[in-house]
Amino acid sequence: MTGEARQAAFEEIRQFALSLPQAEEDFPWGERVFKVNKKIFVFFGSNSDAPHIERYVGVKLPYSGDAVLNLPFATAMGYNLGKHGWVSLRFPPDEMPPVSLIRDWITESYRAVAPKKLVALLGN
Repeated sequence: MTGEARQAAFEEIRQFALSLPQAEEDFPWGERVFKVNKKIFVFFGSNSDAPHIERYVGVKLPYSGDAVLNLPFATAMGYNLGKHGWVSLRFPPDEMPPVSLIRDWITESYRAVAPKKLVALLGN
């Protein structure tokens, strides 16, 4: 695995989050997040695009969260977010993220946070 392949994977994840209806990228607290209707649906670890740093994705998983927490790279998010279904997915510099799973989890998080009229645009 190369740093370029890893970076491309994270860029694919970023672009997917932005492709959801009315999704916006923001940088509160110096941290990259994705919002819909002014509500965060993804925390997207580090602003740095450097391939040698740990990256993480934070998503709200009201349905699959318990199962996801059994994965070695997943933990409940801090700041009491974990008790509300938020999960942090951490990837050391030498690990490729599971892009298709992360896309599914981003979709679940979006559905949990977005207004119903926007969720309806996703279909089933």
